[in-house]
Amino acid sequence: MNDADTAWILTATALVLFMSLPGLALFYGGLVRARNVLSVFTHVFAIAALISVLWLLAGYSLAFGEGGAVWGGTGRIALAGLGANSLRGTLPEAAFFAFQMTFAVITPALIVGAYVERVGFAFVMGFSGLWMLAVYAPVAHWLWGGGFLSDGGIFGAVGAHDFAGGIVVHETAGLAALVLAIMIGPRRNRATPPHNPGLVAMGAGMLWVGWFGFNGGSALAADGTAAMAVTATHISAAAAALSWAAWERIKFGRSSLVGIVTGAVAGLASVTPASGYVGPLAALAIGAIAGVLCQEAVNLVRNKARIDDTLDVFAVHGVGGIFGTLMVAAFGGGAWGAQLGALAIVGVWTVALTWGIARLVALVVPMRVDAEAETNGLDLSAHGERGYEINS
Repeated sequence: MNDADTAWILTATALVLFMSLPGLALFYGGLVRARNVLSVFTHVFAIAALISVLWLLAGYSLAFGEGGAVWGGTGRIALAGLGANSLRGTLPEAAFFAFQMTFAVITPALIVGAYVERVGFAFVMGFSGLWMLAVYAPVAHWLWGGGFLSDGGIFGAVGAHDFAGGIVVHETAGLAALVLAIMIGPRRNRATPPHNPGLVAMGAGMLWVGWFGFNGGSALAADGTAAMAVTATHISAAAAALSWAAWERIKFGRSSLVGIVTGAVAGLASVTPASGYVGPLAALAIGAIAGVLCQEAVNLVRNKARIDDTLDVFAVHGVGGIFGTLMVAAFGGGAWGAQLGALAIVGVWTVALTWGIARLVALVVPMRVDAEAETNGLDLSAHGERGYEINS
């Protein structure tokens, strides 16, 4: 065991959980109407609790157990055989388990942004739990657990490279969000501005800080790779925030707060798969392109395709993660064939399983709330609470 590595990964674990609680909750909560803010908080908080338990019981073993090319097996079900002195590389395996758990938590939580303001709470819980086990855990094994997409797998000695989750986290969450948005259908009133841009900015700031643990921690060591990943992460976020704001000003004559912080998140998502493989200048280019690319993807999905992916999960996270994965080949020494092949395989798996899981859960509980509940807001209709004294 290496003490420095262990200390860094324990810190990174806290930072990544901070991204979900409260970072993502605040970011998403500020973007919805005031009558739905508590429902967003509830969804993110409940998913964090549910996935943590499922990760212990089965998810970790499926993703990182000593299995074959497709799944990790059952050897670590409920952490069987793991003790305080068990090691994973230079880390206590318990630290590795906890760090990876925070990734499993935030991935289905990201999908929440696609269906806020109209989805039933029971559906959220049923779908999120099954999706983590059937989609996230296998994909994590394929790329990070020694599975068939990693080095030595179907692409040969040099497999697909995904340093911190461009494919495992952002592509899967983005595509799942798009599928669910299409299946659930649009909100009855789409023309609603964010009720609290201040909450959005605070949440985005927390995501930015937490992302240092997300990307830097993925080095699994306190070393130069971790330091460079943190540096690349920050530069990409800054560049994307500026390019999003500049492109917004060119198109609309003003730069909005929500726009600039969304740009930063786009830069963070885009640099994630490449952060451990590229330097600051490549990160600058990735972020600068991502700010424009993801903004145009928002316009394409929202206004041209007329898909109500409410908080633009696919356009920001899905497109950003896919773009960043390709930039590993452009700037980080990855093989184009492996990068494209992994994106295609994971994409097909994610779309098919997302559709199937959603249909299965909908046989048991309604996917969408009724018209009255949607009009009154989910805070009151689903949870019996109000976020504010005046229901606006």
